[in-house]
Amino acid sequence: MIKNFFFLCALATFSVLQAQELQGKAIYLSKTKIEISLDGRNIPEAQKQMIMERMKKMSEKTFELTFSQKESSYKEQEQLETGAGARGMRMVFAGMGGPGSAYYKNIQEKIYLNENELFGKVFLIEDELPKWEWKMHPETKKIGNYTCYKATAKRVRDTVLVKRFEQMQAKANPKEEKDSTETKERPRRGGLLSRIGIDENPEITAWFTPEIPVSQGPSDYWGLPGLILEINDGRSSLLCSEIRLNQEAEEKIKRPSKGKKVTQSEYNTIMADKMEEMSERFRAGDGRRGASGRGVSIRIQN
Repeated sequence: MIKNFFFLCALATFSVLQAQELQGKAIYLSKTKIEISLDGRNIPEAQKQMIMERMKKMSEKTFELTFSQKESSYKEQEQLETGAGARGMRMVFAGMGGPGSAYYKNIQEKIYLNENELFGKVFLIEDELPKWEWKMHPETKKIGNYTCYKATAKRVRDTVLVKRFEQMQAKANPKEEKDSTETKERPRRGGLLSRIGIDENPEITAWFTPEIPVSQGPSDYWGLPGLILEINDGRSSLLCSEIRLNQEAEEKIKRPSKGKKVTQSEYNTIMADKMEEMSERFRAGDGRRGASGRGVSIRIQN
């Protein structure tokens, strides 16, 4: 009851302060749970350790959110890479965005623009902001000096995209598909789907603070009565480590403009086509293993 009272007071503060112009910058640290299986017995232990260290480092990134009450820009901070090996490993994840990509949200117009690179080609995704159906919870906690409140929501996946990846998985594992058909069960959600981190409608946990009265957050998250300082979807997390409000030198938030314009659905189809093409090559034995029989399997953990 007391927590509800303080929450209502916080919402009242949000409503009053929202009328004032507020801008700032927030830094987020991301972590993704990655399971690395090295199935090549001939790989030297030192090389295994090096691969694991690099993958761990690649799963820990830093992002920057520049925000006002109407719009925001979210991008990964560039980091220095050492050696050709690091550059080569970066290319594996190029299709998922990286340094230089920008995610712009305009909550007044209810649109987003996502400048993203997919296998060497730049796309500009323009679409409506996702409609998050947030459920408020009584729990609170401190993040830095800010009191944060808990909210949860379900991420609704593109069913067409999920179906495409399930079909690719079935082709890659025909025995598993046959077994699931005979038992009238849905194919196990693993393999390719787990590697790229796709689950149907995962639950999102957000922690937001009405003390910073902007309805903004990292990535595509928004719609809460205060800045979102922490996000967790079960596989990856984003935690705000630094906030700078009302900077003296106002930084203009720029709309991304580079790349071929597509909708999110069109981009998903292009991505699925490319992934299917790569999957076909792997099934044909092109690039799956070297002459030594070594292989590396990378899977995003549940």
